[in-house]
Amino acid sequence: MLKMLKRYLIRSFETGLLFKDGDLVRVLNAGRHWIFDPLRRRELRIRNRRDPWLIDEQLDLMVKSGLLDSQIDFVDLKDHQRALVWIDGRFDRFLTPGLYAWWNDLKTVRVEVIDARNPRFDHQDLILHDYWPKAAVVLDICTVERNHAGVLFVDGRFIETLSSGRYAFWKGEATAKVVEVDLREQLLDVAGQDIMTADKVSLRLNAVVTYSMVDAHRAVTASESASQALYREVQLALRAVIGSRELDQFLSDKEDVVQELSNLVRSRVEELGLKVDSLGIRDVILPGDMKDLMNRVTEAKKEAEANLISRREETAAMRSQANTAKLLDNNPVLMRLKELEVLEKIAATGHLNVVLGEQGLTDRVLKLL
Repeated sequence: MLKMLKRYLIRSFETGLLFKDGDLVRVLNAGRHWIFDPLRRRELRIRNRRDPWLIDEQLDLMVKSGLLDSQIDFVDLKDHQRALVWIDGRFDRFLTPGLYAWWNDLKTVRVEVIDARNPRFDHQDLILHDYWPKAAVVLDICTVERNHAGVLFVDGRFIETLSSGRYAFWKGEATAKVVEVDLREQLLDVAGQDIMTADKVSLRLNAVVTYSMVDAHRAVTASESASQALYREVQLALRAVIGSRELDQFLSDKEDVVQELSNLVRSRVEELGLKVDSLGIRDVILPGDMKDLMNRVTEAKKEAEANLISRREETAAMRSQANTAKLLDNNPVLMRLKELEVLEKIAATGHLNVVLGEQGLTDRVLKLL
């Protein structure tokens, strides 16, 4: 007889669930309990309510029985629903679709149900960075860095442009993709461009472009790669502008060429969501024979300029001498002073030898002295 009776102790923080033939038939509260089970058809499951969650493989039947209505709360999440759980004021977990039940006496449990058909998750009371290990189970989290923009697509459709920050999207409900775009000024080298001028001279050019993205949506959707599209447009513009000019015209009007290039490229890349801040031609490389020819031409020009300057100097010197001679001829006193100046310079050497020939010349020198 005693073997048919089983004694159980249920403590104050526990609850006993008595099953008969697999069905919940009674809820036992704290205390000592005797269970008569001669046919071994009864089972007592004791649950600790300090763990607020009631977990059992027959949870759906237990909830439907109504025997636990006064002791538990529950939520049945549909496929499009998710839930956030706070226990005693602290965030605890995310809930995916399914049936959940929790004890309602020892701890304060708050469950917030959210419709996940809106794929973007944004909650003012939750900082995802702090709860990342738990959030990663149900959320895809991405970060748009500083000075960047994020272009959001949901199931392939453009939704909005996101500023820098952290964003989260529910898993499973929709395919969310964020394409990050750098809004800072960027540098693009367009190097090694072989272009023929209007007079059939082949040049190799290196150009440089600084640009920034002003419309992130266009920059992502207008082309597969905005930078590659800009590279192509600069190539085409270089060929259009330089190919219409002869070599001498190009070399003498570089500023006009650069200005025309800038205007042409800017008008083309607006549709790409880009803004060209500056464009310049960094290097112009001539073929070897053309370079030698240009060097000879430059050398000849410089030599001609040097000869011209030399002739001008000689002409000026001769003109000055003629003017001096005319002035001395018209002014005997000035001529006398000039002669004395010459004699003073000669006498300053400390040794003067005068060799005179005819008598008339001797008299004139003596008079001068």
